[in-house]
Amino acid sequence: MGDVLSTHLDDARRQHIAEKTGKILTEFLRFYEDQYGVALFNSMRHEIEGTGAPQAQLLWRKVPLDERIIFSGNLFQCQEDNKKWRNRFSLVPHNYGLVLYENKVAYERQVPPRAVINSAGYKILTSLDQYLELVGNSLPGTTSKSGSAPVLKCPTQFPLILWHPSARHYYFCMMTEAEQDKWQAVLQDCVRHCNNGIPEDSKVEGPAFTDAIRMYRQCKELYGTWEMLCGNEVQILSNLVMEELGPELKAELAPRLKGKPQERQRQWIQISDTVYRMVYEQAKARFEAVLSKLQLARPAMEAVIRTDMDQIITSKEHLASKIRASILPKAEVCVRNHVQPYIPSILEALMVPTSQGFTEVRDVFFKEVTDMNLNVINEGGIDKLGEYMEKLSQLAYHPLKMQSCYGKMEPLRLDGLQQRFDVSSTSVFKQRAQILMREQMDNAVYTFETLLHQELGKGPTKEELCKSIQRILERVLKKYDYDSSTVRKRFFREALLQITIPFLLKKLAPTCKSELSRFQELIFEDFARFILVENTYEEVVLQTVMKDILQAVKEAAVQRKHNLYRDSVVMHNSDPNLHLLAEGVPIDWGEEYSGSSDSGGDPGSPGTPEAAILSEKRRRAKQVVSVVQDEEAGLPFKAVPEPLAPASADSITELHGLLAQDQQAESPPLAGPLLNGAPAQESPQPGAAPEAASPPASPLRQLPPGKASDLEPPKPSDQETGEQVSGPGGRPPIHTTTEDGAGVQTEF
Repeated sequence: MGDVLSTHLDDARRQHIAEKTGKILTEFLRFYEDQYGVALFNSMRHEIEGTGAPQAQLLWRKVPLDERIIFSGNLFQCQEDNKKWRNRFSLVPHNYGLVLYENKVAYERQVPPRAVINSAGYKILTSLDQYLELVGNSLPGTTSKSGSAPVLKCPTQFPLILWHPSARHYYFCMMTEAEQDKWQAVLQDCVRHCNNGIPEDSKVEGPAFTDAIRMYRQCKELYGTWEMLCGNEVQILSNLVMEELGPELKAELAPRLKGKPQERQRQWIQISDTVYRMVYEQAKARFEAVLSKLQLARPAMEAVIRTDMDQIITSKEHLASKIRASILPKAEVCVRNHVQPYIPSILEALMVPTSQGFTEVRDVFFKEVTDMNLNVINEGGIDKLGEYMEKLSQLAYHPLKMQSCYGKMEPLRLDGLQQRFDVSSTSVFKQRAQILMREQMDNAVYTFETLLHQELGKGPTKEELCKSIQRILERVLKKYDYDSSTVRKRFFREALLQITIPFLLKKLAPTCKSELSRFQELIFEDFARFILVENTYEEVVLQTVMKDILQAVKEAAVQRKHNLYRDSVVMHNSDPNLHLLAEGVPIDWGEEYSGSSDSGGDPGSPGTPEAAILSEKRRRAKQVVSVVQDEEAGLPFKAVPEPLAPASADSITELHGLLAQDQQAESPPLAGPLLNGAPAQESPQPGAAPEAASPPASPLRQLPPGKASDLEPPKPSDQETGEQVSGPGGRPPIHTTTEDGAGVQTEF
């Protein structure tokens, strides 16, 4: 690898890449600085004027999965250096960065992880044919001949490959199809979460950045949706640079690569990944410097806006009226001829899978609560309620239980419309809808938790509790139906705008864009940071199509299509005391209600040694419990009496056996076996021996005894360039990708 990089990425070429990257970043950051002032003004104006949006009926939790681990288990990973496959212990913490350890013993000994993978921008592939096709397309002229050795050999029939157009690829494989399906659902959840890397509560920096990206690409004649608008700001900026730099490097270096097609493909993957990392580091430094400068200037800008808000609004409205008079006739003709006839078709294509997904969310929530209620009646009563509610509280972040909801979006197609409106991929709409499904599920669960917790304060009997659970469930479902309708209608409007506005701007550009410069003189110099001609022009174009979009969504609601509520149905303060309940301390079900019936000198009583041990176990379990354990453990009583189909025996019988083994050895000694029974001293290879096979991914039960500070997930160095992570022996906490603009995940 070193020879390839030193040959094709010598000092002169690295300097050229740095200069080219710097030029692109400088051009983009000018757009970003311009958009920052506009976004700040829009944010402050919105705070003052408001929009009168419908009030949400469901509550939302502020920290959904603090210190939780989504999933953990073993999988095989292919090593880049020697192409050998090694069994890795892997876990996914609440920030969805896939953490890879040498083995479980290394994790328990607090050895730093080999890698932490931020999967933003990646695709999850489940077959070598898919991967080889993408690799062949990435470097034209390197398609392998029939029968020749491929770029990757997988020892099993169940691979999982993380593919990125610019960054390095990751190769995993499993021993069974059930295991592959499970890890695919988990990794797809990681991709979905990491792609949504810009915090939605960022009212200035986020909109300024996304608008700057759009403006920059439009000045390059690139309209329409962009598939690589994923990750945090630095990752998106790196993708933007590589979009322009990648083809240039490929044209220059591809003819110089030597060897067979598969060897040239490997070389290009190495080169592309190295360049991507160079670009990432340069983009991170430049973006952070500009953002820091803007944040320092923000107080002075806010003072001007507060003082001159009315004058700025008047000036902007005057500018908009002049632009509207100039371009409105052309825009209306364009909308009438090229957009209006297709809005119903686009809306119907969006509505069917989206509404099916939200209906599935409702059904899954109903089933889980009903199953819990049956178990309260038939098994544990209030004594088991804490355990049941602890599981239910994590439902929205259970990758497997939510998979049936997410899967409803996969059939989304815009056949014939995708090319017309230059929509490169529907994945942006699929993932947005899936994220909204997860949010609504968590809101429903949290609202149910809050109302049930209030009811428990009345000290109900088991029979009264079951009736209360049913009554609260019906109450929450009504709120869910209303919020679901509101969220879906907003999603449809935003998606229609995202599809049609770039198309309109592209159509109008030849006749309208050249006229915009003459409107610049209408803006006072003092307000030039908060009013831009280009943004005002886009708002005017948006208004020409917005009435048609609103009308289409309204008609769908009037016809009661897909359970949408009419706009006239508004629930104002239907439950005024509910939001006051959410202001209290977060509910700890395991701590408050597990074994709540114990009293006096019973083992579970506070102050006894047994109670202290139990409390410590709960504390450890809360920090490391795998949400996915719900599927394996299950509840003894289900709402549907029929047994599962025989086809699921693989995933049920084997996992129950595996869980039984885990319970027999909850906390193995450091020198003991791994989860798969392999000795701690070596990393087994698939096919070497039957006992070396990776088991189905299983949840961790609890951390080994240690200090509270040892229970935090790890964070590698931000300077990581390979798989090895340098750093101290301890495991500092992993931060989420949305905590700061640059992010802290170090693998791409």
